[in-house]
Amino acid sequence: MQSLIKRLLTTTVAYQVGDIVSKVFAVALLPIYTRHVSEADYGVAELMMTAIVLFSILVRLGIGEALVRYHYVDEDRARRDALARRAVGFLLAATTIVAIPLAIFAAPLSDLVLGYHDASVMRIAVLGLWTFTNLELAYALLRVDERARAYALTTLSNVLLTIALTVYLVVARDEGAFGLLLGNYGASTVVLLGLWWTMRHRLRPRRGGADHPNLHSLRDLLRFGFPTVPADASVYALNLVDRYYLFHRYGAATAGVYSLAVKLAGTVAFVVRAFQYSWPPLAYSIKDDREAASFYAFIATYYLLLTGWAVAGLLLLGRWMTRLLAAPSFYEAHTAIPWLALGWALYGLFVIFVVIAGRAEVTTRNFPAAAVGLAVNVVLLLVLTPSLGIAGAGLALSGAYVAMLVVMRLLTRRLFHVAFEWMRIAQLALVLGGGAALGELLLPTSGAAGFVARAAVFVVLPLPLVALRFFRPEERALVRDAVAAARRRGSRSA
Repeated sequence: MQSLIKRLLTTTVAYQVGDIVSKVFAVALLPIYTRHVSEADYGVAELMMTAIVLFSILVRLGIGEALVRYHYVDEDRARRDALARRAVGFLLAATTIVAIPLAIFAAPLSDLVLGYHDASVMRIAVLGLWTFTNLELAYALLRVDERARAYALTTLSNVLLTIALTVYLVVARDEGAFGLLLGNYGASTVVLLGLWWTMRHRLRPRRGGADHPNLHSLRDLLRFGFPTVPADASVYALNLVDRYYLFHRYGAATAGVYSLAVKLAGTVAFVVRAFQYSWPPLAYSIKDDREAASFYAFIATYYLLLTGWAVAGLLLLGRWMTRLLAAPSFYEAHTAIPWLALGWALYGLFVIFVVIAGRAEVTTRNFPAAAVGLAVNVVLLLVLTPSLGIAGAGLALSGAYVAMLVVMRLLTRRLFHVAFEWMRIAQLALVLGGGAALGELLLPTSGAAGFVARAAVFVVLPLPLVALRFFRPEERALVRDAVAAARRRGSRSA
């Protein structure tokens, strides 16, 4: 188990490098962006970025998921390269075919999506759809090869180029929503082309004949991947439905404030994204089913410990974060931050269940859970937002993920049995959830004294878990061994 944990941590950290730098700069630049971009423009840009991810799921037809699943079927490098060529070639053709008519009809599409005429913003969104979809598959190739260093350098380059271009367009040129979108997707296009160039020897078609037929054909990839599309689209639609509803029901400014809350909940979101990228390759690579089931349960517990503590911190300290990092007109965002963070944390658990279904090659089980979650989200949005505002939208998202997890558990427990550690999960809910809720109710909500008291509660929040004997002897031994190994490496380097 120790080697598996080390692999997961290594790849997760590598996949977080770009996100960490992105979040640090994004947070540092929020005081600038929120003073140069109106709430309405911010809402437009975030709505379009979220829509791009959703439509990307539809366009790629599950090819990326199939690539990750079948990469481990055959260890022959030539046949793995053939698999990569099929996936990349298909997706390049599909995205190009879709992008051309969308760009041509950008003007009427903007009227449909935004409610007003802005063809330039829509065409940049089409470029974003093409680039984002192909870049995700290129990143997947790096992940299945566990090229952590290359992945970190590529994502870091993307982040730095995006920041430079966005600051120029938004601050120097005052381009508003158009600048935010072009900064993101213009930089990503450059990175995609560079990444394809570095992979050219692997992706270049073979001379003298077709690719090796014995791995998996394009039909096999689509047979596995296509059933994942309705589920993935339904899951991600949760991130679009709330913004689209707020945008058209309460106005672009409200959607902009809500989008800022989503951004500030990124402390949890970037951990979840890194886990989403690093978990499937590792989980599928474990050959023994009993070892896999045990490891899945262990990871679920410690994933909840990490993300649960982060959510508690955002509940306790979200007000101060919003005051520090955004213009005063965005202050209401703090009411939605903890619920959005909780939703992200629950999504990470859903990823574990998706891998369970994928391991059994029964990906059709994902869609009913996702459809239930989407329906619950819509109902809760209608019920909660009139009285609770954007906090109600955050609560609706969390409620949707709870419903999805319940359904997914029921649908997958007979496919591949994982004995989740329910007692320890209950301890986490009691200590982290209960402690944070008491702090929110009893401690001051402003001033230096309130901040210090809440920060102290956040720091000591996990300590009661020690008294409850949450941490097992073998887990403490793993930590001691890791610390001792780190000290030995430090002494040798000194």
